[in-house]
Amino acid sequence: MTILRKTLIGIVAVFVVFFLIIIVFLAKNALQSYSLQSRLDPFYASPKEFSEIPGTLVKFEPLGVEVANAQSYRMLYVTEDSQGKPAVAAGMAFIPDKKSVTPRPVVAYIAGTTGQGDECAPSRSPNPISGVKNFLPEAIAQGWAVVAPDEYGVGTEGIQLYLIKEQEVRDTVNSIRALQSIPGASAGNDFAVYGYSQGGHTALWTGHLGEQFAPELNLVGVAAVAPAANLTAIVERQWDEVAGWGIGADVVRSWQVLYPNLFDGLLNNAARNNYERLAQECTFGSFVEGVIRHDLFKQDFFSENPVNDPRVAQILIDQTPTPYPPDLPLMLVQGTADQIVLAGPNADLQEAWCAAGSTISGLWLGGVDHVNVAGMAGPSVAGWIADRFADRSAPNTCDIPPPRSLITVQ
Repeated sequence: MTILRKTLIGIVAVFVVFFLIIIVFLAKNALQSYSLQSRLDPFYASPKEFSEIPGTLVKFEPLGVEVANAQSYRMLYVTEDSQGKPAVAAGMAFIPDKKSVTPRPVVAYIAGTTGQGDECAPSRSPNPISGVKNFLPEAIAQGWAVVAPDEYGVGTEGIQLYLIKEQEVRDTVNSIRALQSIPGASAGNDFAVYGYSQGGHTALWTGHLGEQFAPELNLVGVAAVAPAANLTAIVERQWDEVAGWGIGADVVRSWQVLYPNLFDGLLNNAARNNYERLAQECTFGSFVEGVIRHDLFKQDFFSENPVNDPRVAQILIDQTPTPYPPDLPLMLVQGTADQIVLAGPNADLQEAWCAAGSTISGLWLGGVDHVNVAGMAGPSVAGWIADRFADRSAPNTCDIPPPRSLITVQ
Protein backbone atom coordinates (compact mmCIF):
# COMPACT_ATOMS: atom_id res chain seq x y z
CA MET A 1 0.00 0.00 0.00
CA THR A 2 1.47 3.30 -1.05
CA ILE A 3 1.97 6.20 1.33
CA LEU A 4 -0.52 8.27 -0.70
CA ARG A 5 -3.18 5.58 -0.42
CA LYS A 6 -2.60 5.24 3.31
CA THR A 7 -2.89 9.00 3.67
CA LEU A 8 -6.13 9.11 1.73
CA ILE A 9 -7.61 6.27 3.77
CA GLY A 10 -6.57 8.10 6.95
CA ILE A 11 -8.23 11.33 5.79
CA VAL A 12 -11.43 9.49 4.85
CA ALA A 13 -11.44 7.72 8.22
CA VAL A 14 -11.10 11.03 10.05
CA PHE A 15 -14.03 12.50 8.11
CA VAL A 16 -16.16 9.41 8.75
CA VAL A 17 -15.46 9.59 12.49
CA PHE A 18 -16.14 13.33 12.46
CA PHE A 19 -19.51 12.91 10.76
CA LEU A 20 -20.45 10.00 13.03
CA ILE A 21 -19.75 12.20 16.04
CA ILE A 22 -21.95 14.95 14.56
CA ILE A 23 -24.75 12.46 13.86
CA VAL A 24 -24.61 11.09 17.40
CA PHE A 25 -24.56 14.63 18.83
CA LEU A 26 -27.55 15.71 16.75
CA ALA A 27 -29.47 12.54 17.53
CA LYS A 28 -28.86 12.98 21.27
CA ASN A 29 -30.00 16.62 21.13
CA ALA A 30 -33.08 15.68 19.10
CA LEU A 31 -34.03 13.01 21.65
CA GLN A 32 -33.56 15.41 24.57
CA SER A 33 -35.56 18.12 22.76
CA TYR A 34 -38.38 15.69 21.97
CA SER A 35 -38.54 14.59 25.61
CA LEU A 36 -38.62 18.20 26.88
CA GLN A 37 -41.20 19.37 24.37
CA SER A 38 -43.45 16.39 25.06
CA ARG A 39 -43.48 17.30 28.74
CA LEU A 40 -44.29 20.94 27.95
CA ASP A 41 -46.96 20.38 25.29
CA PRO A 42 -49.90 20.11 27.72
CA PHE A 43 -49.08 23.48 29.30
CA TYR A 44 -48.87 25.26 25.94
CA ALA A 45 -52.08 23.82 24.51
CA SER A 46 -54.67 26.56 24.12
CA PRO A 47 -57.71 25.91 26.32
CA LYS A 48 -60.99 25.37 24.50
CA GLU A 49 -62.44 28.38 26.28
CA PHE A 50 -60.61 31.43 27.56
CA SER A 51 -61.25 35.10 28.22
CA GLU A 52 -61.51 37.38 25.21
CA ILE A 53 -59.96 40.29 27.10
CA PRO A 54 -56.43 41.03 25.82
CA GLY A 55 -53.80 40.75 28.53
CA THR A 56 -55.68 38.19 30.60
CA LEU A 57 -53.40 35.70 32.34
CA VAL A 58 -54.54 32.22 31.27
CA LYS A 59 -52.17 30.19 33.47
CA PHE A 60 -48.63 30.12 34.79
CA GLU A 61 -46.20 27.70 36.38
CA PRO A 62 -42.59 27.72 37.64
CA LEU A 63 -40.10 27.98 34.80
CA GLY A 64 -37.88 25.37 36.40
CA VAL A 65 -34.75 27.50 36.14
CA GLU A 66 -33.19 29.18 39.14
CA VAL A 67 -32.82 32.94 38.95
CA ALA A 68 -31.05 34.45 41.95
CA ASN A 69 -33.34 36.45 44.26
CA ALA A 70 -36.35 36.03 41.97
CA GLN A 71 -39.24 33.79 41.04
CA SER A 72 -39.38 32.73 37.40
CA TYR A 73 -42.45 31.54 35.55
CA ARG A 74 -43.67 30.48 32.15
CA MET A 75 -47.10 31.78 31.31
CA LEU A 76 -49.91 31.76 28.78
CA TYR A 77 -51.85 34.95 28.15
CA VAL A 78 -54.49 36.37 25.86
CA THR A 79 -53.40 38.49 22.93
CA GLU A 80 -54.98 39.10 19.53
CA ASP A 81 -54.27 37.66 16.11
CA SER A 82 -53.96 39.54 12.83
CA GLN A 83 -57.73 39.91 12.59
CA GLY A 84 -58.11 41.21 16.13
CA LYS A 85 -59.54 37.93 17.41
CA PRO A 86 -58.52 36.63 20.88
CA ALA A 87 -55.59 34.24 20.76
CA VAL A 88 -53.20 32.64 23.23
CA ALA A 89 -49.49 33.43 23.39
CA ALA A 90 -46.71 32.38 25.76
CA GLY A 91 -43.79 33.96 27.55
CA MET A 92 -41.76 34.20 30.74
CA ALA A 93 -41.98 36.36 33.84
CA PHE A 94 -39.33 37.16 36.44
CA ILE A 95 -40.36 38.72 39.75
CA PRO A 96 -37.93 39.79 42.52
CA ASP A 97 -38.27 38.00 45.84
CA LYS A 98 -38.00 41.30 47.68
CA LYS A 99 -41.44 42.73 48.33
CA SER A 100 -42.30 46.15 46.96
CA VAL A 101 -44.51 48.67 48.74
CA THR A 102 -45.00 50.60 45.49
CA PRO A 103 -45.84 49.31 42.01
CA ARG A 104 -42.78 47.81 40.37
CA PRO A 105 -41.46 49.17 37.10
CA VAL A 106 -41.63 46.60 34.30
CA VAL A 107 -39.17 45.77 31.55
CA ALA A 108 -40.41 43.88 28.50
CA TYR A 109 -37.52 41.97 26.92
CA ILE A 110 -38.08 40.88 23.32
CA ALA A 111 -35.74 38.22 21.96
CA GLY A 112 -34.36 38.05 18.46
CA THR A 113 -35.30 35.61 15.71
CA THR A 114 -35.74 32.11 17.08
CA GLY A 115 -37.52 30.18 14.34
CA GLN A 116 -41.24 29.47 14.32
CA GLY A 117 -41.37 25.86 15.53
CA ASP A 118 -42.81 25.17 18.97
CA GLU A 119 -39.45 24.09 20.35
CA CYS A 120 -37.92 27.41 19.22
CA ALA A 121 -39.91 29.47 21.75
CA PRO A 122 -37.53 30.93 24.36
CA SER A 123 -39.79 29.80 27.20
CA ARG A 124 -39.64 26.21 25.88
CA SER A 125 -35.86 26.19 25.59
CA PRO A 126 -33.63 23.99 27.80
CA ASN A 127 -31.85 27.26 28.67
CA PRO A 128 -34.69 29.80 28.63
CA ILE A 129 -32.78 32.68 30.22
CA SER A 130 -29.77 32.59 27.91
CA GLY A 131 -30.86 35.76 26.13
CA VAL A 132 -31.23 37.82 29.31
CA LYS A 133 -28.58 36.33 31.58
CA ASN A 134 -26.44 39.49 31.45
CA PHE A 135 -29.45 41.75 32.06
CA LEU A 136 -31.56 39.88 34.61
CA PRO A 137 -29.24 40.18 37.65
CA GLU A 138 -29.26 43.98 37.50
CA ALA A 139 -32.98 44.12 36.72
CA ILE A 140 -33.79 41.93 39.71
CA ALA A 141 -31.43 43.92 41.94
CA GLN A 142 -33.25 47.09 40.89
CA GLY A 143 -36.58 45.52 41.88
CA TRP A 144 -38.03 45.47 38.37
CA ALA A 145 -40.43 42.84 37.10
CA VAL A 146 -39.32 41.45 33.73
CA VAL A 147 -41.56 39.88 31.12
CA ALA A 148 -40.26 38.12 28.02
CA PRO A 149 -43.00 37.23 25.52
CA ASP A 150 -42.35 34.50 22.96
CA GLU A 151 -44.74 36.23 20.53
CA TYR A 152 -47.93 34.77 19.11
CA GLY A 153 -47.49 31.58 17.10
CA VAL A 154 -44.11 30.66 18.61
CA GLY A 155 -44.59 27.75 20.98
CA THR A 156 -48.37 28.05 20.76
CA GLU A 157 -51.03 27.62 18.07
CA GLY A 158 -50.95 29.97 15.10
CA ILE A 159 -48.34 31.39 12.72
CA GLN A 160 -45.94 34.04 13.95
CA LEU A 161 -46.38 37.37 12.18
CA TYR A 162 -42.67 37.98 11.93
CA LEU A 163 -41.66 41.65 11.58
CA ILE A 164 -45.30 42.76 11.51
CA LYS A 165 -45.50 45.78 13.80
CA GLU A 166 -49.10 45.51 15.03
CA GLN A 167 -48.73 41.87 16.11
CA GLU A 168 -45.41 42.49 17.80
CA VAL A 169 -46.73 45.40 19.85
CA ARG A 170 -49.98 43.64 20.79
CA ASP A 171 -48.00 40.68 22.14
CA THR A 172 -45.67 42.96 24.08
CA VAL A 173 -48.25 45.08 25.88
CA ASN A 174 -50.55 42.12 26.52
CA SER A 175 -47.69 40.21 28.13
CA ILE A 176 -47.18 43.15 30.50
CA ARG A 177 -50.87 43.12 31.40
CA ALA A 178 -50.67 39.37 32.08
CA LEU A 179 -47.59 39.83 34.27
CA GLN A 180 -49.56 42.29 36.39
CA SER A 181 -51.97 39.48 37.31
CA ILE A 182 -49.34 37.07 38.65
CA PRO A 183 -49.69 36.94 42.46
CA GLY A 184 -46.90 38.90 44.13
CA ALA A 185 -45.80 40.65 40.96
CA SER A 186 -46.87 44.12 42.17
CA ALA A 187 -46.19 45.26 38.61
CA GLY A 188 -47.16 48.83 37.79
CA ASN A 189 -47.85 50.66 34.55
CA ASP A 190 -44.42 52.27 34.05
CA PHE A 191 -42.40 50.18 31.62
CA ALA A 192 -39.39 50.14 29.36
CA VAL A 193 -38.97 47.88 26.35
CA TYR A 194 -35.67 46.22 25.48
CA GLY A 195 -35.37 44.32 22.21
CA TYR A 196 -32.62 42.51 20.36
CA SER A 197 -32.44 41.96 16.59
CA GLN A 198 -36.01 41.19 15.44
CA GLY A 199 -36.98 42.07 19.02
CA GLY A 200 -35.40 45.45 18.37
CA HIS A 201 -37.94 45.96 15.59
CA THR A 202 -40.65 45.15 18.13
CA ALA A 203 -39.15 47.53 20.67
CA LEU A 204 -38.95 50.40 18.20
CA TRP A 205 -42.55 49.94 17.11
CA THR A 206 -43.71 49.71 20.73
CA GLY A 207 -42.52 53.29 21.02
CA HIS A 208 -44.97 54.26 18.29
CA LEU A 209 -47.93 51.95 18.90
CA GLY A 210 -47.78 50.97 22.57
CA GLU A 211 -50.13 53.71 23.70
CA GLN A 212 -52.60 52.86 20.95
CA PHE A 213 -52.93 49.25 22.10
CA ALA A 214 -52.50 49.81 25.86
CA PRO A 215 -53.24 53.43 26.80
CA GLU A 216 -52.99 52.69 30.54
CA LEU A 217 -49.29 51.79 30.25
CA ASN A 218 -46.57 54.43 30.46
CA LEU A 219 -43.48 53.87 28.30
CA VAL A 220 -40.39 55.60 29.71
CA GLY A 221 -37.83 54.55 27.10
CA VAL A 222 -36.83 52.13 24.36
CA ALA A 223 -33.59 50.15 24.15
CA ALA A 224 -32.86 48.50 20.81
CA VAL A 225 -29.81 46.26 20.35
CA ALA A 226 -28.85 45.49 16.74
CA PRO A 227 -32.44 46.20 15.73
CA ALA A 228 -33.86 45.01 12.41
CA ALA A 229 -35.07 48.53 11.71
CA ASN A 230 -34.47 49.80 8.18
CA LEU A 231 -35.98 46.77 6.46
CA THR A 232 -35.48 48.01 2.91
CA ALA A 233 -31.75 48.53 3.46
CA ILE A 234 -31.41 45.15 5.18
CA VAL A 235 -33.13 43.32 2.33
CA GLU A 236 -31.15 45.23 -0.31
CA ARG A 237 -27.89 44.07 1.28
CA GLN A 238 -28.84 40.55 2.41
CA TRP A 239 -31.35 39.06 -0.03
CA ASP A 240 -28.72 37.03 -1.91
CA GLU A 241 -26.62 36.13 1.14
CA VAL A 242 -26.90 33.34 3.70
CA ALA A 243 -29.31 35.50 5.71
CA GLY A 244 -31.74 35.20 2.82
CA TRP A 245 -32.15 31.56 3.79
CA GLY A 246 -31.98 32.06 7.55
CA ILE A 247 -34.54 34.89 7.69
CA GLY A 248 -36.27 34.79 4.31
CA ALA A 249 -38.25 31.67 5.20
CA ASP A 250 -39.68 33.36 8.32
CA VAL A 251 -40.67 36.42 6.33
CA VAL A 252 -42.30 34.47 3.50
CA ARG A 253 -44.28 32.15 5.80
CA SER A 254 -45.47 35.05 7.96
CA TRP A 255 -46.19 37.75 5.43
CA GLN A 256 -48.22 35.49 3.17
CA VAL A 257 -50.74 35.15 6.00
CA LEU A 258 -51.57 38.82 5.50
CA TYR A 259 -50.57 39.15 1.84
CA PRO A 260 -51.39 35.91 -0.05
CA ASN A 261 -49.21 35.16 -3.06
CA LEU A 262 -46.95 38.08 -2.18
CA PHE A 263 -43.77 36.20 -3.10
CA ASP A 264 -45.02 34.45 -6.25
CA GLY A 265 -42.19 34.59 -8.75
CA LEU A 266 -39.65 35.84 -6.18
CA LEU A 267 -38.51 32.46 -4.79
CA ASN A 268 -36.15 29.95 -6.30
CA ASN A 269 -37.41 26.37 -6.58
CA ALA A 270 -35.46 25.17 -3.54
CA ALA A 271 -36.86 28.02 -1.44
CA ARG A 272 -40.42 27.46 -2.67
CA ASN A 273 -40.20 23.77 -1.77
CA ASN A 274 -38.59 24.26 1.63
CA TYR A 275 -39.58 27.59 3.20
CA GLU A 276 -42.45 26.16 5.28
CA ARG A 277 -40.13 23.59 6.83
CA LEU A 278 -37.21 25.98 7.20
CA ALA A 279 -39.33 28.62 8.94
CA GLN A 280 -40.21 26.06 11.58
CA GLU A 281 -36.59 25.10 12.14
CA CYS A 282 -34.89 26.90 14.99
CA THR A 283 -32.51 29.63 13.90
CA PHE A 284 -29.25 27.69 14.25
CA GLY A 285 -30.53 24.86 12.07
CA SER A 286 -31.96 27.13 9.38
CA PHE A 287 -28.72 29.12 9.15
CA VAL A 288 -26.62 25.95 8.95
CA GLU A 289 -28.76 24.74 6.06
CA GLY A 290 -28.54 28.22 4.56
CA VAL A 291 -24.74 28.13 4.66
CA ILE A 292 -24.72 24.74 2.96
CA ARG A 293 -27.16 25.81 0.26
CA HIS A 294 -25.63 29.23 -0.36
CA ASP A 295 -21.90 28.51 0.00
CA LEU A 296 -21.67 24.91 -1.19
CA PHE A 297 -24.52 24.57 -3.69
CA LYS A 298 -24.61 28.23 -4.76
CA GLN A 299 -28.36 28.46 -4.18
CA ASP A 300 -30.01 31.78 -3.35
CA PHE A 301 -33.34 31.85 -1.51
CA PHE A 302 -34.81 34.62 -3.67
CA SER A 303 -34.73 34.59 -7.46
CA GLU A 304 -34.35 38.38 -7.49
CA ASN A 305 -34.17 41.29 -5.09
CA PRO A 306 -37.63 41.44 -3.42
CA VAL A 307 -37.38 45.21 -3.22
CA ASN A 308 -37.87 45.24 -7.00
CA ASP A 309 -41.48 44.17 -6.43
CA PRO A 310 -43.57 47.29 -5.68
CA ARG A 311 -45.85 45.45 -3.23
CA VAL A 312 -42.94 44.09 -1.19
CA ALA A 313 -41.18 47.45 -1.34
CA GLN A 314 -44.21 49.23 0.11
CA ILE A 315 -44.64 46.70 2.92
CA LEU A 316 -40.97 47.07 3.85
CA ILE A 317 -41.49 50.84 4.10
CA ASP A 318 -44.67 50.40 6.13
CA GLN A 319 -42.90 48.08 8.58
CA THR A 320 -39.85 50.33 9.04
CA PRO A 321 -40.14 52.53 12.16
CA THR A 322 -39.88 56.29 11.79
CA PRO A 323 -38.08 58.75 14.13
CA TYR A 324 -39.29 59.37 17.66
CA PRO A 325 -40.27 62.72 19.12
CA PRO A 326 -37.63 64.21 21.43
CA ASP A 327 -39.48 63.21 24.62
CA LEU A 328 -39.22 59.46 23.93
CA PRO A 329 -35.58 58.49 24.53
CA LEU A 330 -33.93 55.68 22.59
CA MET A 331 -30.80 53.70 23.41
CA LEU A 332 -29.33 52.24 20.22
CA VAL A 333 -26.63 49.56 20.56
CA GLN A 334 -24.82 48.11 17.57
CA GLY A 335 -21.75 45.97 16.99
CA THR A 336 -19.55 47.14 14.12
CA ALA A 337 -18.81 43.58 12.96
CA ASP A 338 -22.44 42.47 12.74
CA GLN A 339 -22.96 40.31 9.63
CA ILE A 340 -26.69 39.65 10.18
CA VAL A 341 -28.24 43.01 11.05
CA LEU A 342 -25.61 45.05 9.30
CA ALA A 343 -24.20 48.07 11.09
CA GLY A 344 -24.43 50.35 8.05
CA PRO A 345 -28.24 50.63 7.98
CA ASN A 346 -28.33 51.33 11.73
CA ALA A 347 -25.70 54.02 11.31
CA ASP A 348 -28.03 55.51 8.70
CA LEU A 349 -30.91 55.23 11.19
CA GLN A 350 -29.01 57.02 13.93
CA GLU A 351 -28.08 59.89 11.63
CA ALA A 352 -31.59 60.22 10.18
CA TRP A 353 -33.35 60.07 13.54
CA CYS A 354 -30.93 62.54 15.08
CA ALA A 355 -31.50 64.90 12.17
CA ALA A 356 -35.26 64.59 12.83
CA GLY A 357 -34.79 65.62 16.47
CA SER A 358 -34.90 62.26 18.25
CA THR A 359 -33.08 61.78 21.56
CA ILE A 360 -30.62 58.93 21.04
CA SER A 361 -27.96 57.42 23.25
CA GLY A 362 -25.77 55.50 20.81
CA LEU A 363 -23.43 52.73 21.96
CA TRP A 364 -21.20 51.33 19.22
CA LEU A 365 -19.22 48.21 20.12
CA GLY A 366 -16.12 47.87 17.97
CA GLY A 367 -15.46 44.43 16.51
CA VAL A 368 -18.56 42.86 18.07
CA ASP A 369 -20.74 40.58 15.94
CA HIS A 370 -24.46 39.80 16.03
CA VAL A 371 -24.21 36.79 18.32
CA ASN A 372 -22.25 38.58 21.04
CA VAL A 373 -23.72 42.08 20.98
CA ALA A 374 -26.78 41.27 23.12
CA GLY A 375 -24.79 39.79 25.98
CA MET A 376 -22.29 42.63 25.97
CA ALA A 377 -25.04 45.26 25.87
CA GLY A 378 -27.02 43.92 28.84
CA PRO A 379 -25.34 45.79 31.73
CA SER A 380 -25.24 49.10 29.83
CA VAL A 381 -28.89 48.78 28.86
CA ALA A 382 -29.80 48.07 32.49
CA GLY A 383 -28.04 51.24 33.62
CA TRP A 384 -29.73 53.32 30.95
CA ILE A 385 -33.18 51.95 31.85
CA ALA A 386 -32.54 52.61 35.56
CA ASP A 387 -32.08 56.28 34.74
CA ARG A 388 -35.33 56.34 32.77
CA PHE A 389 -37.29 54.89 35.69
CA ALA A 390 -35.60 57.44 37.95
CA ASP A 391 -36.82 60.21 35.63
CA ARG A 392 -33.30 61.50 34.95
CA SER A 393 -32.59 63.50 31.81
CA ALA A 394 -31.86 61.18 28.92
CA PRO A 395 -28.38 61.49 27.38
CA ASN A 396 -28.20 62.51 23.76
CA THR A 397 -25.14 61.48 21.74
CA CYS A 398 -26.35 62.85 18.42
CA ASP A 399 -23.31 65.09 18.25
CA ILE A 400 -21.13 61.94 18.02
CA PRO A 401 -21.48 60.32 14.58
CA PRO A 402 -21.48 56.53 14.13
CA PRO A 403 -17.93 55.12 13.76
CA ARG A 404 -18.26 54.28 10.09
CA SER A 405 -14.52 53.66 9.73
CA LEU A 406 -14.89 50.68 12.10
CA ILE A 407 -17.95 49.17 10.46
CA THR A 408 -17.07 45.88 8.73
CA VAL A 409 -19.99 45.90 6.27
CA GLN A 410 -21.67 49.17 5.41
